[in-house]
Amino acid sequence: MKPLREPAFARLWIASFFSETAEWMLQIALPVFVFQATGSAATTALSIVLGLVPAVLLSPVAGVIADRWNRRLVLCVVCAGQAFVALPLLFVASGGPVFVIYGVMAAQAGLASLFEPARNALVPELVAPGDLIGANGLMSINGSVARLAGGWAGGLLLGFGGLGWVVVAYLGVLVIGSALLARPFPRVAAPKPAGPHEPVVRAWIDGLREIGREGRLRLAGVVVVLTSLAQGMFLVLFVVFVLDILDGTEGDVGLLRGVQALGGLAAGFAVATVARKVAPPALLGWGGLALGLLSALIWNLPALTASLGVFIGLFGLVGAPGVLAGSGLLSLVQTAASPERSGRVLSTVFAGTAGFTALGALLTGVLLDVLGTGVLLNVQAGLHTVSALVVLGVSASGRRRRDAIPAVPRSG
Repeated sequence: MKPLREPAFARLWIASFFSETAEWMLQIALPVFVFQATGSAATTALSIVLGLVPAVLLSPVAGVIADRWNRRLVLCVVCAGQAFVALPLLFVASGGPVFVIYGVMAAQAGLASLFEPARNALVPELVAPGDLIGANGLMSINGSVARLAGGWAGGLLLGFGGLGWVVVAYLGVLVIGSALLARPFPRVAAPKPAGPHEPVVRAWIDGLREIGREGRLRLAGVVVVLTSLAQGMFLVLFVVFVLDILDGTEGDVGLLRGVQALGGLAAGFAVATVARKVAPPALLGWGGLALGLLSALIWNLPALTASLGVFIGLFGLVGAPGVLAGSGLLSLVQTAASPERSGRVLSTVFAGTAGFTALGALLTGVLLDVLGTGVLLNVQAGLHTVSALVVLGVSASGRRRRDAIPAVPRSG
């Protein structure tokens, strides 16, 4: 927990908790609301896709903003902006057309595309280099608790009070997060180096070249493609899985998404303490492999039992490898990217994540009636497994090459 001794990081950590809690409230409530209103998995997939595409389109701008502007101020403005663009949901809650949700999701995604690169590029500035993995572990703890609180609140408020209650709670949580970011941080351990103000497109292309030059970033790119496709499939299939296969309710959707925080919380503590010295590729590979295998077990278990208690336990477990893999991927990108281009590299990674997540969701909406839920669920688990095996294989190959290089004898 050493990074929390830094006041600036501690305040960023708390503010991120409120921001992520709010995000999870809408991530749970809006797809369920759309699915219930339309009864269509394809329409639900479309809403998810429209909420992801802006992150891809705004990637060049997001990365340059993260590298040029005050990152704390960017985060503060984004939180306030997300609260503002959510206001039309109150119109939907009072009987307005469902399609308004699509515009809100697109605006939210556009603002989130500015938030993530700035926050993750800011973390290395607020902690010592040796504490970076631990700091990412603490951020994972945040994400896990936020998923539990936001997912549970989003599903519960939607089921008992309707969309209006969800929106009011969402606005309140975001206001707190924005207030925490309003004051300048007391100290920054390693300020970002000032670079030339190139045109936006040229600066963004420079960040892309950074990925092409660095083998670890290319490996991260492969992981992003495979796991993001899997995540996009999950976003659609999970709602169908709980409501149709398990015959659950809106509250069950929020509960099962939120309970992943329990395993994620334990994994976050592990990364922040005992596992903070583990190499990022090892966290990414072994975490991803466990995630794929546990996912396959969950998707195929309804053939034996549909007991909600069993799935609560399993979804709690699956949160742990997800956090390990996520912390490994983020640490790999942060340590491989040069500091002056980290915002652009991270924004490209997040844009790739959003783009391939959207593609996975769209393909699922189209193929669900053709292939069936069972087949697509197993494809989703398989993508995580293949991604992990690629990372472990590349890491093992690199170790063998290093071991094969003879040591140079020291003179004298």
